[in-house]
Amino acid sequence: MTRHQHGVWRYLRMLGCDSATADDLTQETFLKVLRNEKFQQHSAAATSSYLRRTAYHLLVSFHRKMGRVKSVPDTRLIDEVWDRWAGKDLSGDRFVDALRQCLDALTDRARLSLRMRFALNSSRSEIAAALEISEHGARNLMQRAKNQLKECVEESLKQGSNGR
Repeated sequence: MTRHQHGVWRYLRMLGCDSATADDLTQETFLKVLRNEKFQQHSAAATSSYLRRTAYHLLVSFHRKMGRVKSVPDTRLIDEVWDRWAGKDLSGDRFVDALRQCLDALTDRARLSLRMRFALNSSRSEIAAALEISEHGARNLMQRAKNQLKECVEESLKQGSNGR
C-alpha cells in the first residue's frame, strides 16, 4: 500500500480531482482492493495498473453520486501519459523530485511568475504588475520558464533512466 499510495493519489489529481477528493478516493481504492479476496499481486506494475483502473472507476461513480456530468479523459490516453510521466517509478516521485530541482534552477522572477500563475491563479496583468514588466513581458517570461522546466525535467528523467 505504501509503495502505491502516492501514485494513485497523483493519478487521481491528473484526472482532475481536487486534493481532498483524491485523498478520499485513494483511501477507497485501497479499501476496495483489500476487500477483494480474489486480488493477487503478480507484479508491481500490474498492481499499479489495477489500482489506477479501480481509482478511475471510483471517480466515475463519485461523479454519478454527486449528480455531476463531468467528462473524464479516456483511460488509455491517461495511462499512456502516466507511463511516460512516471515510467517504472509507480509513485511519480522521480518526476516530482526532478520538477522541484528544475524549479530551483529558474530565476527568482521566473519562479515567482509561475507560482503566481499556477498556484495563486493570478492574471497575466497581476503578474506583470508584481514584476514591474508589461503583460507581454510576463507572457514571454512564463513561456520561457515553462520551456526551461520541460527541457530540464526531460533531461533529468533521461539521465535517471540511463543510470539504472
